[in-house]
Amino acid sequence: MVKWLSVQMTEAGERYIDGVWAIFGHGSDAGMGEALHGIGDALPTWRGQNERTMAHAAIAFAKVSKRRRAMAVTSSIGPGETNMVTAAVLAHVARLPVLLIPGDVFANHAPDPVLQQVEDFDDGTVNANDCFWPVSR
Repeated sequence: MVKWLSVQMTEAGERYIDGVWAIFGHGSDAGMGEALHGIGDALPTWRGQNERTMAHAAIAFAKVSKRRRAMAVTSSIGPGETNMVTAAVLAHVARLPVLLIPGDVFANHAPDPVLQQVEDFDDGTVNANDCFWPVSR
């Protein structure tokens, strides 16, 4: 996915996804971090302080770029991804391009106690990522 994102270009010949915001070391996908490190300057990575501000920075970039370019934002599962929902709403309503890449649970990872209790204990197919459905295109 990272390699594919790094080669997407606009009609003007600029990189469409200009970079990725991420916070690694607190639950974000290790494979994503390794891929971003490996791709280097082909897809720059910036470290943020929390997912909400990273997503809003990506939205600001889309506004400044007049919706012609975008940024991606990664998150951990649970608190990190639910923090991005507010920004997803803003991007959705304002029709601003931003790529949000929320974390996900491992196949046998129980939801309690780290995932903000938004999961359904009786249905393993429901998780915090579902809160993005109403605010995504």
